[in-house]
Amino acid sequence: MNRSGKVDQDAIVRARDVLLASGGRTLREEVDAYRVLAQVSPAAYLPLLARALQRLSYDSGAGDKHAARLALCQEAVAAARSIDPAETVRADVLYGALDTCQRELYSLGRRAEGLAMRAEMLAIGRAQAELSGDPVVKGLREWAAGLSEEGRYAEAADAMTELVSALLPEGPGGGALAWSLLEWIAALHNAGRSGEALAAFKTLVRMEAAEAANDRGPMACHLYSLIGYALMLDTYGRGEEAATVRQEALALLTELADTGERKSWSGYQAPFWAVLLSFSGAESDRPASDEPPLPSGTAPIPWSPEAKLRCFDSRHALREAVHTLAVQATENPDQHLAELVRLHRVFTVHSAVYWENRTHLFADRVRSLFDDGVGLARRLAHHDPVDGTRTLARILIDRSTFHTAAHEFRHALDDFRQALSYLGETR
Repeated sequence: MNRSGKVDQDAIVRARDVLLASGGRTLREEVDAYRVLAQVSPAAYLPLLARALQRLSYDSGAGDKHAARLALCQEAVAAARSIDPAETVRADVLYGALDTCQRELYSLGRRAEGLAMRAEMLAIGRAQAELSGDPVVKGLREWAAGLSEEGRYAEAADAMTELVSALLPEGPGGGALAWSLLEWIAALHNAGRSGEALAAFKTLVRMEAAEAANDRGPMACHLYSLIGYALMLDTYGRGEEAATVRQEALALLTELADTGERKSWSGYQAPFWAVLLSFSGAESDRPASDEPPLPSGTAPIPWSPEAKLRCFDSRHALREAVHTLAVQATENPDQHLAELVRLHRVFTVHSAVYWENRTHLFADRVRSLFDDGVGLARRLAHHDPVDGTRTLARILIDRSTFHTAAHEFRHALDDFRQALSYLGETR
């Protein structure tokens, strides 16, 4: 643009030449060309500019440490906002730009700004749903996750209730509904809405049972849902119902040990296990008072970058703390052994979620942690036969679900039967 505020004609020609070239242009050159042309033909080029800026912010040459990454994301949002509201593409382009930008803000620890962008994304989703008549509002899941990370559990539970209410009539949808149900259960539980959380968990169990019975879903996911449901029943003081549910789980696990899955599944059993493991382990996890709690009820992929860093980087500090406590527990088990068992379980859960999210060979990475956890729990049970024995049963169930995720069904059944015997539920 020259001093008169008009775009230089030579710049326009060069920009068009760049875009018309048969190849060889860089993404940076493409963005520069769109910047010029968006000034003379905004309707045509502002959407292209916004999307190209998003791609540039993710460019492999730039990487996560690119100094201009946030600036590029913010420029994409500004370009999207500049699109005429009458243009039909504006909502989708702005939603995408906001989504990219909020992720970068979260990665920099600027959660309040990231959450504000998620609120704007939700507003766009509501407007689009109203126009289309679609009951599923885009952006609700991201908004609920952001609220949960801030400890605003009641609002998160309301958001997930709205989302699940819209999704339920559509049915399981190849497993998509299951993930929303897990997030809903976690939000309700965190909000202290025990009755609703249990009802939601029962919905998940029934759905997974029906999917497995009709060969539309893995038996293992039905098993994990039963075990998680039993744990929540225990948490809310409904031990008799929990024992009944564990008997259902025992029957299902016995079938798995005898015959394996009825068909081969390509997909989501291990992530499903990891989510329920992290949810069951949340009660042992006590973040520092100035830190938001880690997400529960959801796989790491939709977590904010900051939440991933907090969860996964914490493994190093947890490992050191476990080593220190191990020495102290040997010298003074009365004071330190129960805390060692608790902290080792947190370390195991964080590590399992981390490695399951990264490699299908996760079992080799975390097997020894589950074995060590059982060994420590046996020491605790010997030292404290009442509380320690119940802790041992819970950690044996953890290892049983690990063996199931690793397709070691016979070992899983052995651990589960041992756990039930310690709980006095053997029949």
